[in-house]
Amino acid sequence: MSWMYLFFAIISEVTGTTCMKLSGGFTKVLPSIAMVIFYGISLTSLTIAIKNIDVSVAYAVWSGIGTALITIIGILWFKEPATAFKIISIGLVIVGVIGLNLSGGNH
Repeated sequence: MSWMYLFFAIISEVTGTTCMKLSGGFTKVLPSIAMVIFYGISLTSLTIAIKNIDVSVAYAVWSGIGTALITIIGILWFKEPATAFKIISIGLVIVGVIGLNLSGGNH
């Protein structure tokens, strides 16, 4: 069940970050409010998840997968450039998350 909370924390964080971009620097009210709500949900879910998952593993998965997903959203939705260096760097983040997971975190 802890991994479900972690997954929910990741999705909430990515949604919050997307709302951050959509808020236009807090000039748009609804995306600004949504950002705060989704970050609150994300941190609450992450807190519940680390009751049974090593904090090093949970945080690496949360931040790493969240970073990869928001990069993909940036490229596909916000039309940010998809450079080779960016793609390779995201791949390395994912490899690092997998490595931490294989290093002995609770499953």
